[in-house]
Parts: sequence; structure tokens; C-alpha cells
Amino acid sequence: MCRFLAYVGDAIFLDELVCTPPHSLVRQSLRADEAKVVTNGDGFGIGWYGEREAPGVYREVMPAWSDENLLGLCANVRSHLFFAHVRAATGTGIARQNCHPFHYGPYLFMHNGQIGGYGQLRRAMEARLPDHLYAQRKGATDSELLFLLILARMEMGETVPDAVSQVLNETLAMMHVLHIQAPLRFAAALADGKQVHAFRYSSDKRAPTLYLHHFETRGLLVASEPLVDDHTGWELIPQGTVVRFDAQGHHSAALA
Repeated sequence: MCRFLAYVGDAIFLDELVCTPPHSLVRQSLRADEAKVVTNGDGFGIGWYGEREAPGVYREVMPAWSDENLLGLCANVRSHLFFAHVRAATGTGIARQNCHPFHYGPYLFMHNGQIGGYGQLRRAMEARLPDHLYAQRKGATDSELLFLLILARMEMGETVPDAVSQVLNETLAMMHVLHIQAPLRFAAALADGKQVHAFRYSSDKRAPTLYLHHFETRGLLVASEPLVDDHTGWELIPQGTVVRFDAQGHHSAALA
């Protein structure tokens, strides 16, 4: 399983969350406390919004703890909304195109989880993509495929929560037909440059951890694990929940 964080609020340097806290995401890449896999060394990525509509993205296959370029970027890039992700591969190769976050137009997406029996479902799921989004398929992960399927529904006019719910329900239905017993687990975040939707769901009620935290009155963030040893002020998002948040606050709802 992977670890990630997403922040919205006053513009801050990325290293304030990604690198410097006692339990920063860089530290979690080497030693996570609340993941099935302790080490998340199969690549990393950051995505941030600046003065343009499309986000900037930097992804690499090196472990986050050993990449000096990551530390240099985070110390010099300031943003009001950014993502960071460290990867533990689950069945697909270690390659830059498989690293998160994924991006398309103004959107960023990252995921921690898995589609049970993904190898049996992949071809049928890819066939559901419209041609222009299939052409954007660069890697082999279930995460990227879920993102593109969600985008397809958003382009049809569905809201982000509805699009995610429909894609998850369709995937579960396909798993049921093929008698796949392994779970569908989905902790994820999707941003459009102004707000973030964060999701915590699992078909077996064992969803990956995801916490909500108010960051020093300057913004809000969600993270797979608290960034400090004291968990005071870190709210575990309930399973089956979507949280929409921006610089003004957040709203939670059940994921249909």
C-alpha cells in the first residue's frame, strides 16, 4: 500500500509537509506506521498548482528518501494546493508512468489501494474508456485506469462523488461476475485546482487509513498517516465517506 497527502489553504512551501515534520511523507517512504507494507520505496510524485490552470508534476522511480531533487523542489516550490505520494507497488512494474499523482487537464489524482483480481478485469475496464482518454493511458496501474474512468463520467456531467461511486460500483459488479474474492480498496484524492475530494472506501470494510487535519489555521490536509507523533487534531475519516474541502472548510458525506 502507498502513502499520500493533499493540502489546500494559504500558499506554503511543500517541504513544510512533505519533508520536515517528524513523521513526514519522506519518512513514511522508509518507515510507515499504519500501512501493511512498511517501506514505500517504489517511486514517488508531487503535483502542485501555481499560476496556470494545469498543475506541475514531478515523478520519479527512486525512493523518496534518496532523491535530492525532491528535497530541492519542495524547499523552493510554494503552492496553495498540492499532492504528494510515495508508492509501494502492488502487481505492476516500477516505472515513472506508474507513479502518482496522475494528471489530465486541470485535474490531479492519487490513490492508495487495489482492485482485487485486476489482471482479470483490466482488459474489460480499459474497453470502457472513450478513445481520447484511452490515448492518455500511459502506465499499467489500476489507479490510473480508475482515474480515467472517473474522468469519463465527469465529462458526461456527473459530479465527482457520483462519478467515483459509479466507477466503484461498476468495478464491484464485474468482480462479482468473475467470482473475485479479493477486495476493492480505495483511498484517493482528486483535485481541480480549487478544491479536493478525498475518498475512503473498501468492499471488505478494511479501507486504507486516511486522516483529516486543520494545519495551523492556514489550511486543511488529508494524509494517510498523521505527520506528527501526537495524533491530537487528526480525525480518521470514516469508511465509505467522501470529504470535499477547500481553503474555506470541508464537508463530508456518505459515498453512495
